[in-house]
Amino acid sequence: MYTDSAQRRWVEFAEIDNVRDLGGLPVAGGGTTRFGVVFRSSTPQHLTEHDLGRLIGPVGLRTLIDLRLPDEIEREGYGRLAGAAVRLVNLPVRKQTQTSATPTDLVPDGREYDLVALYRELLAGSIESVVAAARLIADTDQHSVVFHCAAGKDRTGVLAAVLLDAVGVPAEAIAADYALTGERLERIRERLDTLPSYHGLPPVRTGILAVDPQVITRFLEDLHAGHGGAAGWLQANGFTDAELTRLRAVLVESR
Repeated sequence: MYTDSAQRRWVEFAEIDNVRDLGGLPVAGGGTTRFGVVFRSSTPQHLTEHDLGRLIGPVGLRTLIDLRLPDEIEREGYGRLAGAAVRLVNLPVRKQTQTSATPTDLVPDGREYDLVALYRELLAGSIESVVAAARLIADTDQHSVVFHCAAGKDRTGVLAAVLLDAVGVPAEAIAADYALTGERLERIRERLDTLPSYHGLPPVRTGILAVDPQVITRFLEDLHAGHGGAAGWLQANGFTDAELTRLRAVLVESR
């Protein structure tokens, strides 16, 4: 159902593995999410000069929202982005009890992992960061915006799910977008496994590297049961009606 849109949404780079535009997704009541506004990504720290030119040029990057923890950033850095004319904003997404991110924290043991529970914990521990990210994305002066973590799957997936649900993208489409990371998982794992923060990742599609669209579906079901959806969650945490209207105007293109 979303195949044609998915192919258009991938943005290819030499040394960034998981970049896609959040445009082209259906919105309840009509219309689609707008292309060229917000992109999700894996860590961009290995980008080449050509990659940087593509980000700043055709992608139009102005604001990079980094969802990693500060000590992760200290270990891994930004590569060429550190000296670029781009606003770098750290809005860490973490569990409520998590104040740092050792490699052991970032690479959990075992091939079985409850990702739904993890995503609930990440959202509960990152209220200020998620709300601040939504406010940045609602501000047209910041566009375009790229947000990322390490793999571009879990912390990035939580923020993407909140944003998309808040503007009326159906859960089926949000889950399909989440599942697209599975197409790039081998190269994502290969790159991350060479880095101090993420060495020792499990095999692809197991443990923390599982990509099951039902995970996001269940996460969204919980969000709707508890708050009526992401819009209600944002408003319960200080997002105003006017900000929600702006977010929808920015992200949704009516037919």
